[in-house]
Amino acid sequence: MKDFSFTIPQDVIFGSGSFGRLPELLAKANCKHVFLVSDPGLKKVGLVDQAVKIISDAGFQYTEFLDLQPNPTVHNVKECTKNFKASGAETIIALGGGGPMDVAKAAGLLAAYGGTVIDYVGVEKVPGPVVPVIAIPTTAGTGSEVTASAVITDSDTNFKMTVISHYLIPDYALLDPKLIMTLPASIAAACGVDAFIHAMEAYLSKLGNPFTDAMAEKAMELIGKNIRQFVASRDNEEAACNMMVGSNLAGVAFASALLGNIHAMSHPVSGFFGVAHGVANAILMPAIVEFNALADNGRYRRIYDYITNGKKSDESFTPDLLVEALQKLNADLGIPACLSAVGVTEDKLPDMVADAMKSGNILRNPRQTTSKDVEMLYRKAL
Repeated sequence: MKDFSFTIPQDVIFGSGSFGRLPELLAKANCKHVFLVSDPGLKKVGLVDQAVKIISDAGFQYTEFLDLQPNPTVHNVKECTKNFKASGAETIIALGGGGPMDVAKAAGLLAAYGGTVIDYVGVEKVPGPVVPVIAIPTTAGTGSEVTASAVITDSDTNFKMTVISHYLIPDYALLDPKLIMTLPASIAAACGVDAFIHAMEAYLSKLGNPFTDAMAEKAMELIGKNIRQFVASRDNEEAACNMMVGSNLAGVAFASALLGNIHAMSHPVSGFFGVAHGVANAILMPAIVEFNALADNGRYRRIYDYITNGKKSDESFTPDLLVEALQKLNADLGIPACLSAVGVTEDKLPDMVADAMKSGNILRNPRQTTSKDVEMLYRKAL
């Protein structure tokens, strides 16, 4: 067994109705004025106003920032940082999916040290602690509330940049399953598959270790057993609880083990064509899992058992059965079968291949991957 280490430097609180415990965390953070980062969609469904009521009723001041795009940009971070510094707030609340959390982390970094996001792209380039962040996920998908990364799009090049540093891990994560129980089915499906892929890629990563394996396996168990039920009925509270915990544990796993080709290749799909991150991941998944089968050391069979909803493998198992199971999962959840169905065109392939190869996740993939392999996989997924 190779050497490894892990750190979980935060408090994670889970519970139905735990959104109401937000004032406790603000008090722990010694905060008097909070800066709330969210998005217009959550404002429309009332979750931003619910947060504001909890904050103001407890006697805290607040400032809202909602000017975000689904794939947040360098400009979004710049504006968020400017507004945070002008507000006089001491703590940032990130309410939402990966977008608000990524912007909150990046703004907390720039407010502390200046510059632009581009200055910190890469691994551990953040010089020290950033502005405290309290993360409140409203999807069971990104795991961003426990990860050390922020993904921001450069609008000039369509490149999705990643800043990775343990200083970016939020101080607190507040997990309330009630916040995901009104999601549209399509978002629940895309985010749920994204969470499963986080766990699966961490489980197969070259950086995996016994700790990340344990987190990833439990995440796959919880998500695999509940994703279909949750997408079918988002008001199923037990399924919502399991999906939220599964997504969180998947985030813990990939924060340390990182990911693989699926995420490396999905970022350019989102960057160039605006495809939702979870949808891009899900469509790419079967082709890349098939490609990686050559490196399988027995883990495909375990993944198959987690995702087939009670149907167990036997000695006749072969990797192609997992590929078929993942294709069926996508079909069951209403996710398109190919990239062309979501508007991806062949003319951007050279740029997409180049951007995918810049991702550190390519190096963590279980099978060594060249640019020709990436092009072949994109063409197969088209």
